[in-house]
Amino acid sequence: MASATRDAPNGEGVEFIHEDDGSITARDIETGVASFGETKAEALRMLAEAIELHEGGGEPVTDADLEEWGLEETEPGDKEIPEFMR
Repeated sequence: MASATRDAPNGEGVEFIHEDDGSITARDIETGVASFGETKAEALRMLAEAIELHEGGGEPVTDADLEEWGLEETEPGDKEIPEFMR
């Protein structure tokens, strides 16, 4: 069974969840954004990236990206997964 620890009791900070498979999930308590890694340090690095993207950082996906990934003709609700994911 997974176990969790919190760095701060006041609704801020990071909660670490030690998963059954040995990985560690880091969850930002304020936003609820989470990511994981093999160590706490890796989980925190991944969480920082996830929070940046959650807050509007990063580059937007372009039509060229969708075409490269084989997603240019997909519609919401499509059941078939794209070729690159098979």
